[in-house]
Amino acid sequence: MDTAKDVTHPREPVPITGRSVRLGDQVFKGLAAGSGGLLLVIMAAIAFFLIWKAIPAFSGNSGNLLTTQVWSPGANPPLFGMAALLFGTIVSSVIAMIIGVPVAIGIALFISQYARRRLATVLGGVVDLLAAVPSLIFGMWGLYFLVPETTGFQKWLTDYFGWIPLFATSTPLTVNQYGKSLLIAGVVLAIMIIPIVSAVSREVFLQTPRETIDAALALGATKWESIQTAVLPFGRPGMISAAMLGLGRALGETIAVALVLNSGFKINWHLTEPGGDTISANIANKFGEAAGSELGIPALILSGLFLFVITLVVNSAARLVIARRKDFV
Repeated sequence: MDTAKDVTHPREPVPITGRSVRLGDQVFKGLAAGSGGLLLVIMAAIAFFLIWKAIPAFSGNSGNLLTTQVWSPGANPPLFGMAALLFGTIVSSVIAMIIGVPVAIGIALFISQYARRRLATVLGGVVDLLAAVPSLIFGMWGLYFLVPETTGFQKWLTDYFGWIPLFATSTPLTVNQYGKSLLIAGVVLAIMIIPIVSAVSREVFLQTPRETIDAALALGATKWESIQTAVLPFGRPGMISAAMLGLGRALGETIAVALVLNSGFKINWHLTEPGGDTISANIANKFGEAAGSELGIPALILSGLFLFVITLVVNSAARLVIARRKDFV
């Protein structure tokens, strides 16, 4: 009697000729695509509006838009330029980034990697709460507390580090003459961007795979070495994004900077010397008197166009940097 075993053959796969897509997926895909398209339309509309309204300022200006350090659109002939405003905007933002970003990343590392759960929850809530404080509050604090309390420190910087051009003054100043300067504006901006940069960086650090950290510790790495080899490389794109968000707020901040700066339309490399202005602060300070001249409002809109372009360039550069590190994204 034949006792051969039965051999079962695997069932051949049935070719799939079509795949049904649920209605909810189609609706969500359409809404997502529409949101992205709507954002592009809004950006294009803003750019078109700024260019259209700034055309009279382009044609009616008797000075050089990039090199003139005077802002007099109501003069005869109109004379204004962006040199001093661009300088003040960039310098104050760079100071804010130099001071604020390292502090914010340090806070994020402490909350996410060192602090106990209960303490981390409390500190995280405090940092998030600081992000909701209106800029007017920071400006008033800077005007009535930071400016008068730092006059001695600014004079000390000039007396002992005046051999560095950044901390020198063009003429000898008394203690009472120090105060509203680009240095103080940068410090106020640094305090304002710390909550944003810290909150985003903290969330990125918390997403680091625990297995990566445990592997570093198992190989004998210390806590700081595990952060260097596992946490920071993983969170680098997120840190760049957080820094760019902070830079965006620093570039566009208006009221706080307007309160802690003395309007001065000149390029001044002496950071402790009173004076200086930024694009956004100039718009706030000059808007009231701009209505009295033909080119007043167009000139301010033109300065807003410059700020719009700067922000786009900065964010595009950040995206290029992040794109080069896709292995960590």
